[in-house]
Order: sequence, then C-alpha cells, then structure tokens
Amino acid sequence: MDAHSPENLYPYTVSRPIYSNPTFEEDNERQAREERTLRERLSRTCGCSGRQALKVVKGVFPVIDWLSRYPIREWLPSDVISGVSTGLVCSLQGLAYALLVSVAPVYGLYSAFFPILTYFLLGTSRHISVGPFPVTCLMVGSVVLTLAPDDHFLLPGNGTGVNGTEADGIVFLPIQVVMGLLQVGFLVRYLSDPLVGGFTTAAAFHVLISQLKIVLSVPTNNHSGCFSILYTLIDVFTNIRQTNRADLVAGLLTIVIVMAVKEVNSKFRHKIPVPIPIEVIVTVVAAGISYATELESRYGASIVHSIPRGFAPAQPPNTELLWNILGSSFSTAVVGYAVAVSVAKVYAAKHDYTIDGNQELIAFGFSNVFCGCFSGFVASTALSRTAVQESTGGKSQVAGIISAVMVMIVILALGNLLEPLQKSVLAAIVIANLKGMFMQVTEVPTLWRQNRADCFIWLATCLASVVLGLDVGLLAGLVFEMGTVVVRTQFPACSTLGNIPGTNIYRNMKDYKNITEVPGIKIFKCNAPIYFANIDYFKERLRVTVGFDSVRVFKKRNKALKKIHKLIKKGKLRATEVSLGVDNKGFESEQDSGRESGQVEDGDWPVPEVEVRVDWALELPVRVSVPKVQIHSLVLDFSAVSFLDVVAVKSLRLVIKEFLRIGVNVYIAGCDDEIVRKMEALSFFDEEVTRDLLFLSVHDAILFIKLETANGSMQDAMVEGVRDPEIKCLTAIMLSAIHGLSN
Repeated sequence: MDAHSPENLYPYTVSRPIYSNPTFEEDNERQAREERTLRERLSRTCGCSGRQALKVVKGVFPVIDWLSRYPIREWLPSDVISGVSTGLVCSLQGLAYALLVSVAPVYGLYSAFFPILTYFLLGTSRHISVGPFPVTCLMVGSVVLTLAPDDHFLLPGNGTGVNGTEADGIVFLPIQVVMGLLQVGFLVRYLSDPLVGGFTTAAAFHVLISQLKIVLSVPTNNHSGCFSILYTLIDVFTNIRQTNRADLVAGLLTIVIVMAVKEVNSKFRHKIPVPIPIEVIVTVVAAGISYATELESRYGASIVHSIPRGFAPAQPPNTELLWNILGSSFSTAVVGYAVAVSVAKVYAAKHDYTIDGNQELIAFGFSNVFCGCFSGFVASTALSRTAVQESTGGKSQVAGIISAVMVMIVILALGNLLEPLQKSVLAAIVIANLKGMFMQVTEVPTLWRQNRADCFIWLATCLASVVLGLDVGLLAGLVFEMGTVVVRTQFPACSTLGNIPGTNIYRNMKDYKNITEVPGIKIFKCNAPIYFANIDYFKERLRVTVGFDSVRVFKKRNKALKKIHKLIKKGKLRATEVSLGVDNKGFESEQDSGRESGQVEDGDWPVPEVEVRVDWALELPVRVSVPKVQIHSLVLDFSAVSFLDVVAVKSLRLVIKEFLRIGVNVYIAGCDDEIVRKMEALSFFDEEVTRDLLFLSVHDAILFIKLETANGSMQDAMVEGVRDPEIKCLTAIMLSAIHGLSN
C-alpha cells in the first residue's frame, strides 16, 4: 500500500497544555544530574576486582576471548584453505612492495611475516590480512630516498647494514601505540571517505610512476617531495631509449595477464570456490623462464638476485634518525591505521561483529615495532589481500597465522628459487593491483551530484598529493577539509518558517506553496551550532529576516522622541492625555539631566506632566525617518542548534534585549536540555532575559503569543512611548501634532 495515498493520511489529535520550559520542568519534575567528583570518577575507573581485571586482560589480548570459543570443526578447514591462499599472495606482494620502499625484496618478506604474529594476539578484526600496503610503502620509500641513495638499499643484505627502514619501522609505530594508549583513535574520523579516496588515488599515481621506471628498466634520479612525479617522468622519457626490451615485454605481459585473470575471478567469484592465484602462477612461470633463458646474462634483464635464507637478527633502532623522520612517521602511521580500520569496519559489518578502534591502534603499533626490530617496514593491510582471505573462507586470524607460516616457508626454503625473477614482473604485479585505487576516480561525478563540498575535498586532496607529495598533500587535504567544515558552520543555512494551515508543522517558507506566515510574528531558524565564528552571520541573517535593524530602530525612535519633546516644550505640539502604558527605558530625557544638575535655560517654562502615545506606523510631526516594525514577536527555532559558546551567549542576550526595548518580544523554541544547561552555566538569563522565553516547540510559542495577544496583555510593537518627569510618551495611541503659529 502506498504510504502517501490519501487513505493513509490518518489525522490525529493531541491535547496538552501550552508548555514553556519552566512549566514543563515543573509539571514533569525535572531532576538535577548527579555530578561525580574527580575522586569518585578515578575510584570508579581505577577500581580493581577479579572481573574487571579479566575484562582488562581480554581487552588488551582479544585472542584470549575469541580463541577460547573457536569452533574448530566448523572454522579450521576454511581457515587452513584461506591461510594457504593468502600466504602465497602475501609472499609475492611482500617481494613486490619492497620495490616501493627501495629496499631488497627480502625485507618485504619480513614485513609480510612479523606483523601477523603480534596482530594475532592484539587485533580485533577477524578478516583483515596484515602486511605491506602500497601507499604506506611508497611513503616509507620517500623517506628512504631522502636519507640515503639507492645503492645503500638495493644491494642484498643481511639486515646488519645501514637500513633506514629499521628506524622507520620502529619509530612509526610507537606513535600508533601512544595514540592507542591515549584513546585517541577517534582522530582518524577526521580523515573522511572523500579525503581518503582522493589521497589513495593520488598515491596510486605515485606508485604507478615509481614502478614505471622499473618496468622500462631505465635509470632515473631519486626524487621526493613537490613535483616528484614530474621530475621522475622527465627522467624516464629522457632515458627512454635505454629501455630493456626483455623487462618491458615481461612487465606488459604480466600486467595484462594478472588484470585479465582478476577480472575472471571477480566475475565468477560465486562459481569459483577459490580465486585463481594468478600472481603466484605468473611469478613462478616468469622465474622459470628467466632462469631457463638466462635473461640477465643474455639480454641484460634486471633480476632480484639474492634472497638470503633465514631471518635478520633483531637489533635496536638508529635513534639518530628519529628527528629526521618523525613528521613522515606520524603521517604514515595515521594513513596506515586509517586504511586498516576502514577495511576492518567493512568486513566487521558484513559478518556482524565489532572492532575496537583504539585497540587496533595498539595492535598495529606493537606489530610494527616488532617488525621494525627485524628489519621490516611499516605494515597495514591491502584491500586485495584481505579480499582473498575473506573470499576463500577465512573465519578468523587463524587464517592469518597460517598465511604467516607460508611466508616463513618462502623465507627459509623457497626464496632462492625466486632469485632469477625479473624486477619488472614484481613491478607489474604492483601496477596490476592498483586498478581498485584508480577506479575511485569514478566516484567524482557521483560526489559532484550528491555533495559538492565532498567532491572538492576529493579533488583538492588528490591534486595536492600528486603535486606536493603524499606527506604534504595529506596535510593540505586535511586543512582543506577542516576549512570546508568551518565554512559550512560559519555560514549556516538559515530560514524563515511558516505554518502549514491546520497543523503544528512549521517549514521553510520557500519550500512550500500551501504555507502561511503567522501575522505579526517572525519565526527564524538556524541549522547549525552558534559560536564565535558565525554569530555575526547569524545576526545579519536575522536582520534580513525581520526586515529591520533593531539598534537603528531604537536610535531613530529616540531621535524622533527628543525632537517631539522639544516641540511640546515650545508649545508647538499638544499631546493627548491618556491612560498609562509601557515605559521606554531606552530614552533619557534632557529635562531629567537638566533638573538633576539644577540648570534651567532661559525661556523654558514648566510643562505639566502628560501622558502621550506615539504610533510609529503613522507619519510623525518631525522630520526623522524611523524604520517600520511590522512584527510584535520573534520566535527563534533552536531545534537544530547543538552548541553555544560564551561569545554566542553574550551576543544572543544582547540581541534579545535590543528587540525587547523596541517592543518586540523574543521567544526561543525547541532547545535541547543540554543547550538550556549551557545557557544557565554561561549566565544567559537575567532580570530581562528570563527562562520564561523558552518553549518546548515552535507551536507552543506561537499558541502562547496568540493567547497573550487575544487577552490584550501583549502590547502592540508598532507603538512605543517615552516617560520623563514632565512628559510621558506611552504605547497604543496616536500623537496629535499642532504646528502652531505664535501670535
């Protein structure tokens, strides 16, 4: 049945009192919140019992919780199959991604092995495959190239020589550990999806260019930072004639074959029980061909050369490099964590479990510290590798441990079989795995249609990261993103509301035809927090909505009243005596000040005290242009206001008083209780601005205003008076003017 059909538009009736906030709180017995002292909070947080201790231990080591409930018969076979498949892919990607870091391929194997061991104990995701990630590898590589030339890193080594990645691995990731211990995992939320999308797409361009020189096997200089892509391309095309044909052919064939088979895996993923491990197949075949045809000696192909068996001995970091790489370490740590948590959340939602963001920081931090001690570089997760682990039936991190065993087998026994492998094949595998990152470009048109601010964030981050380098580009993108947030709150959407006839519904006057404005009342809504940066814009939009400047109205009225006072004093104007009205406290008569000082000018004569009324809607007997005020009440809809600061509260109180002194009553509707508490804490209320101006809803305020108007207790804002010891100008009647001719 159509929810919008006429028969489904059931009317309903609600009968309740008109509630202001004080009345509602009194009727429903509002209770004060219990505020605990710092000592009570600490004792509650730091208290220790057996149950709390066990909870803390399980929080630090999640493996204790899930491994004790591990269903061996149901999950173990799937984890074994998944672990073997993922381990093969992990080994090949470790070798390939080492080229991005500008180190020997064996260090990529270390980075594919050690982080898995600690993440198994500390991590909360059951499905991500921990290991090298192209973006973070490239960021580490830029640091390596900055610290030392290629010849210090591309030679095969045993892990005891100069190795910038050892310091990188162990410095990045105390940063992650410290962030986790400080419970600041929420900071990664500032890396929005558009920002991460633009950044990773730019990183894909950097990866492509960095691997292009390896596929072509042409000599280039080391470039990092601003315009590094441009400089690398210039070097590549300058030396294009030195391209090694054997490496080029092997690289192009690898790209075509790997991408084609991956498409088959994707298209028939529901029919193929296990994805075809095309990277492994291509690598084995390419290594065999290279060995059989002696590509290095006969055609000058660039090959992997030596892959030492076994592990490098553990050693402490080179602390002398700490300050040189601290900034890059922080940005790399944040990017690695953000990517890993994003992927983990996707699979956690798919399989109905949760992850702990702060624990993930600790897990990746310790994993990278451990890996760095053994000459590895920073680890995160790769989308393609995690997809393999999940799609082949992986149920838990047991699959991760089995994949680590597969990598260990390669390190201890099979590594030397890959020594004839061409580096162009590894580079081609890296390029073939960039497709998913490049396909993010297709999101741009969608973002443009949905939210142009997000689209600009994507484009700005991508462009900045391509031109300025990944570190500076990420910072520039983050600053731009924060700028869009500030702009959107500094210039919030404000609207004038009207009433849908016969209902308690109030909507923007511009959006509906069947809507009416309540006579004599303006309803103003601000759809954002109100704070120091946007309070001036708020006041400007409010002036536009009501159609006048309350301060200017007040000054003009005072000016007119002073002139009227002088005319009456000189006998050129008569006032009609009437009953009492409302005093204008904003006007201080000249007679008051003169009488207090004891000074009376010659020619002045006593004028009996009279009561007069000024109708500001009519033509005045003096030449003063007083702006017309067409309303008697103003309702501020604060239902969308989530925050007020001290500057906003002070300015708002002043605005209300400015309206009150020209006879316009102000009401605030829809305030959340937290906003009311904030107002009380910031001393918003006083003798003039009382809590009685707060109402539960816009409709409550409108009904109250109509009731007061009907009862005659609300004064007409079109009329205002002034009172002094000799003259009283009071509200509600006209002033009769006599331009007398003195006889």
